[in-house]
Amino acid sequence: MKVAVIKYNAGNIRSVLFALDRAGIEGILTDDPEEIISSDKVIFPGQGEAKTTMAYLRDRKLDHLIKNLKQPVLGICVGLQLLCKHSEESNTDCIGIFDHNVLKFDSSKEKVPQIGWNLTSLNGDPLFKGLNKEEYFYFVHSYYAELGKDSLCETDYSVPFCSGLHKDNFWAVQFHPEKSSKAGQQIIQNFLDF
Repeated sequence: MKVAVIKYNAGNIRSVLFALDRAGIEGILTDDPEEIISSDKVIFPGQGEAKTTMAYLRDRKLDHLIKNLKQPVLGICVGLQLLCKHSEESNTDCIGIFDHNVLKFDSSKEKVPQIGWNLTSLNGDPLFKGLNKEEYFYFVHSYYAELGKDSLCETDYSVPFCSGLHKDNFWAVQFHPEKSSKAGQQIIQNFLDF
């Protein structure tokens, strides 16, 4: 199986490659369109800033490529946010797979960024096969997707927010499955099994 991990100068890429390695897959870190298109699965991970990242993707026309992928795609953290339509971070228009806005946590209510483990309510999506209805996952973020029609799971941090999305062949999670112990590794495996 060929799994492309989209390269866009984001942080935390190595952790995703290590998670794939634990699942017996050697991921390909690439921003080459042909490599991405020819992959069986695509992971769009990372930590970073929305405007800079979207500029990198647009310069290489990867924003259009990602939007038109037909194989299963998994966005992680900033990957989830950039698959939404708009982010408050630097007032950034994003890729727009999901009709959700990305908002900033209110630092007067909670410590921002949210860093650490948080309980997440899961629905019955195949991405969560073998998991409980509530699981703890590891988060590092200052922005979050609003709840809406494509919501897959929900977490609370000063406000309830969408911690997972699903539409067609696109899945995305705000937390870091690659850093979330057995539950997170199960999500990686479930995605690889699609």
